[in-house]
Amino acid sequence: MKKYILDLTVRSIEKVHERYVLIKLTDERPLPPMLPGQFVEVRVDGSPTTYLRRPISIHFVDTKANELWLLVAAVGDGTRQLAHLQQGDTLNCVLPLGNSFTMPTKAGERILLVGGGVGVAPLLYFGHQIKQMGAEPVFLLGARSAADLLQLDAFREVGTVYVTTEDGSAGENGFVTNHSVWKLPMSDGDIGFSRICTCGPKPMMVAVAKCAQQLNIPCEASLENMMACGLGACLCCVEKTTEGNLCVCKEGPVFDTKKLWQ
Repeated sequence: MKKYILDLTVRSIEKVHERYVLIKLTDERPLPPMLPGQFVEVRVDGSPTTYLRRPISIHFVDTKANELWLLVAAVGDGTRQLAHLQQGDTLNCVLPLGNSFTMPTKAGERILLVGGGVGVAPLLYFGHQIKQMGAEPVFLLGARSAADLLQLDAFREVGTVYVTTEDGSAGENGFVTNHSVWKLPMSDGDIGFSRICTCGPKPMMVAVAKCAQQLNIPCEASLENMMACGLGACLCCVEKTTEGNLCVCKEGPVFDTKKLWQ
């Protein structure tokens, strides 16, 4: 896909958690096509310690409103600076970058989307696109506590949402791999999943991939390696795969988990 460097305008910014903000960006012209799983590289202005762009997953694309949504975790100097943007500010973005999740091939498919932490970000747009194609997205979202669950209302507008929390304050107690939803494909093939897609902390994704392997269900993971350039030039995001060392920003960020973890 063609890449663009655009000065996008902040239409709104909302604090959705003490550490997360939802930034909605727009432009005078129609935004370019973007696929679920792709990301943008944003330039951070005004931070004396931030020299490189920051990779941010595409959270949602509202074509009617001509908006690009970014869910940003303010955890470092660069992302904390982004969290201080105001309505009307300009954010320079390189987009769209990377590959995408595999889309359903037929109506009626059920696809399980498993996310943890800010890793839930790319799953909203993916779920929306799955629904638009006549398939069924099922979300399994994990967090430490109820207070750490993000964008639940937005996800519920798209599909069925299951929740786990480590302290048991919402949904089922434990990790996402402990949820009873994993029993569905085993108990009744008619309600099984044709594919599993995941994004979040690496230990969670490895565990999800193992569950998928045990159930013989194809699985894709969106990796969150540090990606400074987004074009495969700087080599800081290289990941070891069965096909050799690959740049996550160019060959990914979405990979078949069989290429990553056996």
